[in-house]
Amino acid sequence: MANVTATVGAGGAAADGPATEARAKRRISILGATGSIGTNTLAVVTEHPGDFEVEAVTAFGNAESLARVARQVGAKVAVISDRTSYNVLKDALDGTGIEAAAGAKAVEEAAARPVDVVVAGIVGAAGLSPTLAAIKAGSRVALANKECLVCAGDLFVAEAKRAGVEILPVDSEHNAIFQALGANRIEDVERIILTASGGPFRDWTREAMLNVSPEQALKHPNWSMGPKISIDSATLMNKGLELIEAYHLFGIAAERIEVVVHPQSIVHGLVAFRDGTMIAALSAPDMRMPIAHCLAWPERGRATSLGLDLTKVGRLTFERPDTDRFPALRIAREALAAGGWATNILNAANEVAVAAFLAGTIGFPEIARLVEETLSEARSAGLDSTPTTIKDVLALDKEGRRLAAQAVQRFAASSPAAARRMD
Repeated sequence: MANVTATVGAGGAAADGPATEARAKRRISILGATGSIGTNTLAVVTEHPGDFEVEAVTAFGNAESLARVARQVGAKVAVISDRTSYNVLKDALDGTGIEAAAGAKAVEEAAARPVDVVVAGIVGAAGLSPTLAAIKAGSRVALANKECLVCAGDLFVAEAKRAGVEILPVDSEHNAIFQALGANRIEDVERIILTASGGPFRDWTREAMLNVSPEQALKHPNWSMGPKISIDSATLMNKGLELIEAYHLFGIAAERIEVVVHPQSIVHGLVAFRDGTMIAALSAPDMRMPIAHCLAWPERGRATSLGLDLTKVGRLTFERPDTDRFPALRIAREALAAGGWATNILNAANEVAVAAFLAGTIGFPEIARLVEETLSEARSAGLDSTPTTIKDVLALDKEGRRLAAQAVQRFAASSPAAARRMD
């Protein structure tokens, strides 16, 4: 297994001394500029306008918001994935000098524009092709789209190495591991530990979770995130996806990747070395921190939030995750052991299941059940061969979504959510 970041060393410190104040602006593009990661990236950029120059911004369908973002940062081009929104975007940018474009191909072309860093913030499997386009163009990628590695980990890593591209992790947990590794060798690592807040239902019984509403599941205790990742955090599937991501990012055996529940969300990740030493990365729960780190790397950026006062935090606690109440973490680990076909199907089924839950079609506990059933159906259908091309990856993703959609129909009739719809 090879470390994606091997071309830049194990971790976060520059080899040529401390950063200086006199540095050239970093040219960046932001994929998914109107989402949670995009919004936090924009906050970093606007807080330090002298440090960055924005080439391209993209979004799926909110043309007015995208136009507002493009004007705010003076982007060269704004691209909307939904072709039907092109005229709205074009009209909103009229007279600004900002180029407007639409369609999936245009998003890929925007991602391939020459820049220093591409922030890959598109949610879900839809982010795979644009992020690969950025890699093939030779741009460093600040990766927030974990699905790229979940859906096509081996292929994605191989493409990055072929292009000599540095992949820097934006997820707070993986960014913490990246920083905690420092200049140490991956061979000296005993294990890495990802932390999870436990989500809004950490102390709830299985019976209480039967009637969880989407509104309750979206109320994360520590983080402000988009709907998809908020639900994944509530089920602990997010931590399962991050486990798969860590496996591909750091080139360490799956059994040496642990997950612990840390309700305060202050310690984001830990690295345990074979000599018994453990190094952790701590910060306030603020996504601007890892984003700023990736944008400035290998230098240190400027402060983007208040420093951490541990005397005010008071206590840091840790506990083992309960995979009986939150089976998604177990299912994800089993999928990783099964291979690339299974992690691909896992992601596809989970995206379908989360959408069905948010629509009120299935209940909260049924998200994990539906994913597990879809994995079983995929194996029975002979889909248990690891894809060897990106075309295979996308075809398998499509089949996974089809099987999951069929499962939604089966689950919907008997779901507690169905009873709520009838009230």
